[in-house]
Amino acid sequence: MLDLAAELSGWAAEGRDFAVATVVSVGGSAPRPPGAALAVDGAGTAVGSVSGGCVEGAVYDLCVQALQDGEPVVERFGYSDEDAFAVGLTCGGVIEVLVTPVTRDAPDRGTYEAALRAAARGEPVALARVVRGPAELLGTAVHAPDEAPPAPTYGTPASLPTERVTAEALATLAAGGTRTVEISEDGSHCPGGLTLFVETRVPPPRMIVFGAIDFASALVRAGKLLGYRVTVCDARPVFATRARFPEADEVVVDWPDRYLRNTRTDPRTVLCVLTHDAKFDVPLLVAALRMPVAYVGAMGSRRTHADREDRLRAAGLGDAELARLRSPIGLDLGARTPEETAMSIAAEIVAIRRGGTGAPLTGSATPIHRPAADRAPARRTTPDTVITTRRSPAHPC
Repeated sequence: MLDLAAELSGWAAEGRDFAVATVVSVGGSAPRPPGAALAVDGAGTAVGSVSGGCVEGAVYDLCVQALQDGEPVVERFGYSDEDAFAVGLTCGGVIEVLVTPVTRDAPDRGTYEAALRAAARGEPVALARVVRGPAELLGTAVHAPDEAPPAPTYGTPASLPTERVTAEALATLAAGGTRTVEISEDGSHCPGGLTLFVETRVPPPRMIVFGAIDFASALVRAGKLLGYRVTVCDARPVFATRARFPEADEVVVDWPDRYLRNTRTDPRTVLCVLTHDAKFDVPLLVAALRMPVAYVGAMGSRRTHADREDRLRAAGLGDAELARLRSPIGLDLGARTPEETAMSIAAEIVAIRRGGTGAPLTGSATPIHRPAADRAPARRTTPDTVITTRRSPAHPC
C-alpha cells in the first residue's frame, strides 16, 4: 500500500473514499511480492496492481464491494487444476489479499492519511495491519513513524494491543522490508491470537557512480530506473557537471575516496567505479571493500583487473575483501555501447540484490519468482524482502 503513497495521499487530501487491496502473503510463482497493492476510489478509478493482470478484475470487484459495505476482507487466489477457467493465478502461485476500505467516516482514516503523507514525503514509516484475528480487528491499522513521540492513534479499538503492534512496526522499520508476525491478543509474543502484516517505506537506496564518463551517463539513467538515488562523483570539475548529468540526483566534485569516506552509505548502497585510473581506483576501492555496502563493481579489462588486484593486495586488502569486488563490472551480455554496458551493470546489481544467477531462464529449472528463503543471503533486508515470524520448537509459549 505504501508503494502507492503518492497517489493515495493525493486522494486522501481530496477527501475521496477508496479501498486498497494489498498482497499480504505469497506462495509458489506469485507475480507480485507482499506489499503490492491495487486501489480503487469511489468513482471507479484504479491504480496499482496485485498480480500483473491474472486476478486484477476480481480484486477490483472486491474493492468496489468493500467501498459499498465498509467491511475489510481477506481473499485467497490460486490456480485450480480442476477448473482452469476459475479466477486464479495462471502462473501456479498463490496470493492472499487484504482489502480495506478507507472511507471519509472510517475510524482509522487518520492512521492511513498520516502513513501515506509520510511515505509520500520520503520519510521512514511503517504501517501494521491485522490480517488474522477477531472479526472486529480485521484490517485495523497502526502507523509508526521513525520519530518521537509515538504516532497518535485514530479510532483504534481498545482490544488491540497498540503498544505491542507499534513495537513490531518499529522493529520492522529498523530492518526495512515487509514482515508477517504473530502475537497474542494481550500483546505478548506468544503467537496464535493476531497476525500482523507490516510494510515499511524507507528512503531509496543510493547508487554512487565514480567517474564522470559517457558510460556513467547511461548508468545514471539505469540506476534511476531501478529506484536508486544516484550520485555522480569525479575529481575533475570539467567533467562532473550538472549539464552532463541532468538526471543524477547529485553531481559532486571531489576525490572519490575522500567523498566515499565522508558520505552516508548503508548496506543497500551500490558503488560503481568507472574511473578506470589507478590513482583514483585503488584508494577508492580500499575504502569501498571495507564498507558494509551491497555491491562494489569496477570497470576495466581483465588485464586492468589483474593489475588492480595486485595494487589492492599491496595496499593491504585480503582475499575475503577482494572476493566482494565485481570486476570486470557487469554481466556478460556482449555489451559495447554505454547503454548496453549500463544494462549489463544494472542486470548484475539486480542479480546480486535478488540472489539471481544471471543465467537464461530458457531451459532452466530455476524458479522465476523465488521466495525469500531461496535468495542469496543479504547483509540487510531490503524493501522487498519478506520475513515471516513463526513459532519455533523452543518457544516459551
